Amino acid sequence: MQITVHAAKTNLSKFIAAALAGEEVIIAKGRQPVVKIVPVARNGFTIGLLKGKLTGAGPDFFAAMPEDELTLWESAE
Repeated sequence: MQITVHAAKTNLSKFIAAALAGEEVIIAKGRQPVVKIVPVARNGFTIGLLKGKLTGAGPDFFAAMPEDELTLWESAE
């Protein structure tokens, strides 16, 4: 559908809904098409986005703490 700038101003929400529904909405100045209303692509969250990109092993939080560090923690009271 091709609409005028005036029609776009007065019915913008209607034309946005039409574009979101897949309809092609073109705004024209006079009879000259100048812009098109299109939906913005939405990228959802991707699970595993960093899979294979991180190198090295992280810390083992379940490993026993070295004695010198354990002593520091216990004496910090």
